[in-house]
Amino acid sequence: MKKKVLDVGQCDYDHANITAFINKFAEAEVVRTHGLEDSLSQLKSGDFDLVLINRKLDRDHSDGMPILKAIKTDPELQDIKVMLVSNLADAQREAEAAGALPGFGKAEYHKPESAAKVKDALAEPSVQ
Repeated sequence: MKKKVLDVGQCDYDHANITAFINKFAEAEVVRTHGLEDSLSQLKSGDFDLVLINRKLDRDHSDGMPILKAIKTDPELQDIKVMLVSNLADAQREAEAAGALPGFGKAEYHKPESAAKVKDALAEPSVQ
């Protein structure tokens, strides 16, 4: 069954790389959003299996953590799996403390551990 992933705050280049990365091991529709409002709107209108949030959003360079926190505090959305896309260990720890699964950085696409994290997240459906 085709999976559905929301990719938040990536530039064109990184969105294409994330889409290619995911589609190496999963058949997935990767939907792109850019900020809080369009991300929440997409999540409330569709069944997403995973959300990937950039640490710094492409369009305005704001922090992606408020989007993660909004998802995890919304009763309709809180069970959707979320990962932070960041190479920074401190940012990953902060995201996990806010309810995210362990994420990965853009420099880690080639690592088997990164693919395993995403595969595992897509293997079990989110509770919605």
